[in-house]
Amino acid sequence: QVQLVESGGGLVQAGGSLTLSCVVSGRTFGYYTMGWFRQTPGKEREFVAGIRWGGATPYYTDSVKGRFTTSRDDAKKEVYLQMNSLKPEDTAVYYCAADRALYANYLPKSVKEYDDWGQGTQVTVSS
Repeated sequence: QVQLVESGGGLVQAGGSLTLSCVVSGRTFGYYTMGWFRQTPGKEREFVAGIRWGGATPYYTDSVKGRFTTSRDDAKKEVYLQMNSLKPEDTAVYYCAADRALYANYLPKSVKEYDDWGQGTQVTVSS
C-alpha cells in the first residue's frame, strides 16, 4: 500500500510563497504519476498540477500557470509544489495523490484516476 504525507501548509499573505512537500512510500515511486489537488468547503476537489515519471513536462491548471511549479525527487520519493504570488482564492486544503498506472503520454486530471491520497494540508492566503 502506498502512503502519502503532505507538509508545508500554513498562513501566508497575498503575494507570498509556500512550498508543499509530499513524501511517498512505495517501491515503484519513480513510475507513479503524482498530482496535486485542492478543495474548499462545499466544492469538489480540483486538479492543480501533475507530473509524470521520467522528467516529463508538468501540467498545470490555468489558474496557477506561471505561479506554481511542481517537481519530484525520485531518490527521496518526494514531490513538491512551489507556490508563488499566492492569492486569497488559492486558499484550500491541498492534497497530493499518486496514480500507479504507467502512462506514456497522458497525465490524469480527475480525482477518480488517482489511487492513493495524502491527508491534506491547509493553505490560507490572507488579503
